[in-house]
Amino acid sequence: MANSDSSTPLPSPAPLAPKKENITPIGSKIAELNESRTELLSRIQGLKQDMQNWRSKLDTQVKIYRNELSELKKSLNVEVEQLRSEFQELRNTLQQQQEDVTTSLKNLGLQDSLADAKDVQDPKVEDKDEEIHASAEEDTGKKAEN
Repeated sequence: MANSDSSTPLPSPAPLAPKKENITPIGSKIAELNESRTELLSRIQGLKQDMQNWRSKLDTQVKIYRNELSELKKSLNVEVEQLRSEFQELRNTLQQQQEDVTTSLKNLGLQDSLADAKDVQDPKVEDKDEEIHASAEEDTGKKAEN
């Protein structure tokens, strides 16, 4: 039986043929996958470059807008300070005018009260005022008659 075992043909040639047939499509698929991989890597690199460009442009725009906002803020602060200064000047002017009016009114009030005090102290002044008023009325009456 030992002889019969050695005389049995080996089945290895038959399975090798289908493997060779499978190797050819696998090789082409590997080549396709490699091409696809290369294409994807190229696309990824392009997208990365696009994103870097976009980010750079965005950063530039942000810097420009920040500078513009900073200048606007400075300008606005200057204008606000000018307005504050002008309003303070107006307040001061109004207060001064109010004080002047108050002083004038007090002076007029004092003059009135001084005149009243003189009238009370000097009855002759009162009589003279009445005489002046009476003569003015007489003059007015005479003119009206003519």
